[in-house]
Amino acid sequence: MDSKAKAKTGTTTKNVGAEMTIFTRTYDFVSWLVPLTLNFPRSQRFVVTNRLQGAALEFQELLIEANSQRGGTRATKLRAADAELLKVRLYLRLCQRWQWITSAQYRHASGMVAEIGRLLGGWLKTSLNVMSEPQGSS
Repeated sequence: MDSKAKAKTGTTTKNVGAEMTIFTRTYDFVSWLVPLTLNFPRSQRFVVTNRLQGAALEFQELLIEANSQRGGTRATKLRAADAELLKVRLYLRLCQRWQWITSAQYRHASGMVAEIGRLLGGWLKTSLNVMSEPQGSS
């Protein structure tokens, strides 16, 4: 693929690797999180537990949708994914405060979410840069 084609699709060797990494890290996080939430208090299963799981799964779905889009639609999906990741962070803090997860579990989750957030930020930045590049008149 030549550089014009890469610019048009928003694909570079650098961001393809980052995009693949975010899918792997998100899958690992969701695979770790869902079984953990099964131990939360039964009275909260349909409130906080459901919202935490829902935000994590919605985040993952938005990444998949963003990957199949280009341009402004991709950026919109990535921004929506960022909002879901903020919800995940909030719910994790609440779970730690209410002692539904240990401090070690919270640190582990926070580290995973922070890495995913950095990857998401890089992907969004790359997508926005591709959108702002002039479409070659070479």
